Amino acid sequence: MNLPPDFAEDLPPPAHARPVLRVRDGEVAAVDDMLVDEVPVALVYNGISHAVMMATPADLEEFALGFSLSEGIIEARGQCYGIEVERSTAGLAVHLEIASGAFMALKERRRSLAGRTGCGLCGVDSLDQVCRALPRLAPATGFHAAGVRRALAAIGAGQRLTHLTGAAHAAAWCGMAGDILIAREDVGRHNALDKVIGAMAREG
Repeated sequence: MNLPPDFAEDLPPPAHARPVLRVRDGEVAAVDDMLVDEVPVALVYNGISHAVMMATPADLEEFALGFSLSEGIIEARGQCYGIEVERSTAGLAVHLEIASGAFMALKERRRSLAGRTGCGLCGVDSLDQVCRALPRLAPATGFHAAGVRRALAAIGAGQRLTHLTGAAHAAAWCGMAGDILIAREDVGRHNALDKVIGAMAREG
């Protein structure tokens, strides 16, 4: 299973201990509870800030690459020439150097990302985009329910943040038999999915 490396020391920790009161069997105790964290992450393309996302500060290079692919900012891994994470007092910035053609297209279609994770219509430029044709996918081999059940049973082994906090979402790329090939976590499930997409792209 492809899991992320140990949490980067140069980034804020993805979880923090917080003092809480725990009530169990009628007894109250002051304990530390681990909470998953999220920070503002600015995605900067060729020096221009495009979006600020709230994300768990782990696997951010994969997150930025996956976001770029899923949003159509770049069409392939080869259009991203470099990724660098920069820490500041206000949050984190991920700087991406992308192909000039992709950058010009991004500047032409820049708009607010508010609502993009909702119904899918908020933020479109015109009514023509509401009913636009989607590309047809090539036929794919079917999958078996047994493989899905096996993947659901196996994904927990790669959820370190969930084991630590009980509050992180995970996304995974699985083989047809249900074996977990890549797994990533984040407080936001869409971020976890983008991290998986980025990890897959980096592996080729």
